[in-house]
Amino acid sequence: MSDTNTFDAIVIGSGITGGFAAKELTQAGLKTLVLERGRDVKHGDYPTAMMNAWEFEHHYGRTRKDREDHYVQSTDGSFNEASKHWFVNDKDNPYTVAEGTKFAWIRGHHVGGRSLMWGRQCYRWSDLDFEANLKEGIGVDWPIRYKDIAPWYDHVEDFVGINGQAEGLPQLPDGKFLPPMELFCAEKKLKSGIAKNYNDRMLTIGRSANLTQPHNGRGACQYRNRCNRGCPYGAYFSSNSATLPAAYATGNLTLRPWSIVHSIIYDENKDRATGVRIIDAQTNEAVEFFAKVIFVCASALSSVQILMQSTSSRYSDGLGNASGALGKGIMDHHFKVGATGTMPGMEDEYYSGRRPNGFYIPRFRNVKSKHPDFIRGYGYQGSGSRLGADRGNQLEGFGADLKNELRNAGPWTIGMTGFGECLPYDDNFIELNHDLVDKWGLPTLSMHVKFRENEMKMREDIKVQAAEMLEAAGAVDVNMYETNNIPGFGIHEMGGARMGKDPKTSVLNEWNQLHEVPNVFVTDGACMTSASCVNPSLTYMALTARAANHAVELLKRNEI
Repeated sequence: MSDTNTFDAIVIGSGITGGFAAKELTQAGLKTLVLERGRDVKHGDYPTAMMNAWEFEHHYGRTRKDREDHYVQSTDGSFNEASKHWFVNDKDNPYTVAEGTKFAWIRGHHVGGRSLMWGRQCYRWSDLDFEANLKEGIGVDWPIRYKDIAPWYDHVEDFVGINGQAEGLPQLPDGKFLPPMELFCAEKKLKSGIAKNYNDRMLTIGRSANLTQPHNGRGACQYRNRCNRGCPYGAYFSSNSATLPAAYATGNLTLRPWSIVHSIIYDENKDRATGVRIIDAQTNEAVEFFAKVIFVCASALSSVQILMQSTSSRYSDGLGNASGALGKGIMDHHFKVGATGTMPGMEDEYYSGRRPNGFYIPRFRNVKSKHPDFIRGYGYQGSGSRLGADRGNQLEGFGADLKNELRNAGPWTIGMTGFGECLPYDDNFIELNHDLVDKWGLPTLSMHVKFRENEMKMREDIKVQAAEMLEAAGAVDVNMYETNNIPGFGIHEMGGARMGKDPKTSVLNEWNQLHEVPNVFVTDGACMTSASCVNPSLTYMALTARAANHAVELLKRNEI
């Protein structure tokens, strides 16, 4: 065992949770190794961040080669010529899906991972979420409640910087907010219309990890809305701009890119994990690293895959899988359903810049009364805007008159998309596919995931209620829409190594430790026991900070 390969802690992954684990562990004094399977990206190393539309050969478009090499990634709405370097090549990173199902696995293999690509919406869970499984007899009960994680939401929000408006809703707890971004006039009209016509719902500005003022050494948002290229100002939260620099500042961080994790090393005599085995992505060399504590933060499905690949005589079906629950209960939010409309008037009002945020309508279904057709709920994300010159595709006329018309902003339009909860079905699962291996000889994943009756009935209500709210606020030309949303498109994969009270039905305990191997922590989306309907990254970070604090305390007491 080489001293140069030995650390106090190893973190697998450098995204939202891996970066936070690195920050917390290094600031506690632990010499920490972060393993990242892709290339290094330092803050500011964002090649298209300052480019304008006319500087791109295809003006943001997708080429035939893009669609061939990124046949899954290019289906994501944020994939374009300015951002495609953050997305994996699907030919080099294959996976399979079960017959009769579809799954879109959107990935980024580089330092920072999807923290450079995320939508930045940050919402707290409430006990409506943490208690739902127990009350409804679905899946397994969460081993924690809101009071257990609330101080860690505070801790994360203090560091991250989240703009938002306190609203006093029990189903959507308020946080520690920076000044909110402003609603546009059409959005204010919708907000007023909802308040006038409904007593069970409301509209607020989105709670997003975009800084509205300088914060912790990072600059304020410039309202460019080029977030998915990487922000040179550090104005939105990413591992690259925030947590990894904080970890580097301690002198305790070692980051190793190009490190494909093969498995976690388990010592049966010690009944503990002792390290991580990797394959160097550039040299194909096998290397082992050793530590007292290991955080698995590779993103939900990849973390489960690593645990499944980590076999031994005791754990032949994957590390810590005595329950048989590993890989089960895969979830994602369903969306791409809602309504759009035109808001008449306000033609003398406009907005400045490109606000990288929208409005939010929090969950109102199954909060105070039970809906007859489905359980759980949904929230809406949306925005208003004035139509631009591209509306000329739909206008009649030609020549000078048309050109003059297009010099003026078009009417105000507004739209909203529902994000709904998916239930934690055990027969939504992933497994290793040994018949299809990747370029390093490792098995790939096979997905067996689909949305079911509860989600389908919820989607009907989402579009109907969206249209009714728009019409109640005075919108015209209201249209409901729904596309063929499949699991994965929400990019909120959850489950597969769920937390729980009973080791017989869950993989992790209340502190995100493997029940059977307590020095291994899993704190990304894999740990989720249910899905809520709100964006999950804030909860991942809070769980990570909480688990890291607990790991440090256990190390001090020599208990792991």
